[in-house]
Amino acid sequence: MTDEELMQAALDEAILAPQHGDVPVGAIVVLDGKVLAARHNEREQAGDPTAHAEVLALRDAAAAVGSSRLDGATLVSTLEPCPMCAGAAWLARVERVVFGADDMKAGALGSLYNLGADPRLNHEFVVTPRVRQEECAALLTQFFEAKRD
Repeated sequence: MTDEELMQAALDEAILAPQHGDVPVGAIVVLDGKVLAARHNEREQAGDPTAHAEVLALRDAAAAVGSSRLDGATLVSTLEPCPMCAGAAWLARVERVVFGADDMKAGALGSLYNLGADPRLNHEFVVTPRVRQEECAALLTQFFEAKRD
């Protein structure tokens, strides 16, 4: 699957989040061409500040493979991961992270920080930014505009 096709799966997850009041962010984890996990934000629904799409998807993927290490896996997110989510990807030892929209307020894979390529850490991963950026950003813009109305 191409990055664009993988991002579609993350977008499909993201559109589910507003149904329960959450910000539309979706994430999937792929290993050996197979989607191991697909989740969306559940912070509001779960009352859990750590229930970001990326963390939930990484948890599910780790359960699916029976290991905390996701060597060779790709995390795909509609939004640039925050420090917590980038840290979770680092701890999971993913090979690559693909994201859609930049996050200029909390992005930790290029916008504010770059946890994927910090040589001081014991693991680095490839980051592929801005895949289907306009679509991913539009979901967020529409959500926040509707909240303001």
